Amino acid sequence: MPHLIYEMTDNLDTSQTDIAGLLRQSNQVLIDQGGVFPIGGIRSRVHWLRDWCIADGSHPSDAFIHATLKIGAGRSDAVKRVAGDALFGLMQRHFAAQAQQRGLALSLELVEFSEAGTWKHNNIHQRYKKAGA
Repeated sequence: MPHLIYEMTDNLDTSQTDIAGLLRQSNQVLIDQGGVFPIGGIRSRVHWLRDWCIADGSHPSDAFIHATLKIGAGRSDAVKRVAGDALFGLMQRHFAAQAQQRGLALSLELVEFSEAGTWKHNNIHQRYKKAGA
């Protein structure tokens, strides 16, 4: 963990938005949190939304991006705030051009869960421990 899931309406102009770059930058934001999140556990992805409706549906060019950051329990509110602020700032910068051209809603939700309700197997952590990260 953490897992970062972006939900995006499929009417976004991908010629103006480097999605692969957004995912790499998002992971880097989490890495830059001073070791709070193990590098080998960071995953980010996009779910494109084909069916959606914003407000009353009268402006079909409106779009949204909702991000959910799922993390294990135990981090302080201050740590969660710093990570959330950094990710949301990245989202605002990344989609600034589209926000100037259309109705665009951005949101970020941080979900903290108990380790008792998860099952994991991950051999990627070992690579980063060997590298000293």
